[in-house]
Amino acid sequence: MVRVGDRAPIILDLGTGLRFFGLTLPKDRPFNGTALLSHLHWDHVQGIPFFTPLLREGSSLDLYGPVQDDGTLEEAIRGFIHPPYFPVEIDDLPGRVTFHEMLRDTVDIDGVTVTSAPVPHCGTTLGFRIEHQGRSIVYVSDHQQPSIDSTFVAAEVLELARGADVLIHDAQFNRSDFAAKSTWGHCTHEYAVEVAAQAGVDTLVLFHHDPAHDDDEISHTVAVASELAAQRGVRRVLAAAEGMRISLATDPTDSHVTGTAAVVSAEAEQTLVGKA
Repeated sequence: MVRVGDRAPIILDLGTGLRFFGLTLPKDRPFNGTALLSHLHWDHVQGIPFFTPLLREGSSLDLYGPVQDDGTLEEAIRGFIHPPYFPVEIDDLPGRVTFHEMLRDTVDIDGVTVTSAPVPHCGTTLGFRIEHQGRSIVYVSDHQQPSIDSTFVAAEVLELARGADVLIHDAQFNRSDFAAKSTWGHCTHEYAVEVAAQAGVDTLVLFHHDPAHDDDEISHTVAVASELAAQRGVRRVLAAAEGMRISLATDPTDSHVTGTAAVVSAEAEQTLVGKA
């Protein structure tokens, strides 16, 4: 989740963490915010019907997501928030969800610039760049690595991530994982560093951890990735963790990381908070 000053939050994807985020919000007033949906795989959308703020009158969620090959984004999401998959439909919720389709687009969201671009994955998938007052956060959650030792990065991904302060990037696999699952749409931490280095990124946040990887493995991954990153000019590597907060001030010397998970905020700062 990204906050810019006192503006409404911008949520990155809508998986199970959306429920827990909803529980942190004030219960005595409506929620109004924006969600950027990378793609419609189940782990990125299953939180929508469990987002309790949508049970409050006056709440609204503007949902930006990818153009679909067959039908509309709205039709696709309505298709699973519907019996027998879920007992009620979107229109039964007191809150309002408005759908916006994107592919290669730039939109203004309450004074914050959001740019989308396609990312290689399984099915239409978007990455997003969020910019405000010279600071930038790029979100590339699922990214198909071409091959185990490939250094090729799609031009649109590189352009999206160019010079970003923070790049949140897929790093699900180690090399042995990738060897067994090379067509699953994800990449290694080495490839995440490659993307960050080619794009001239300052901070790389490793994301989309494999559920089979425990804390020790993720700590080892960060150590290995940090060593590679130092050789390639990427200043810092972090592992996304629930509750982490990264603050990007207008003055870069004031930027900092707190907590143990992935998040960013702002005042002309952007703050990203992670709910994996």
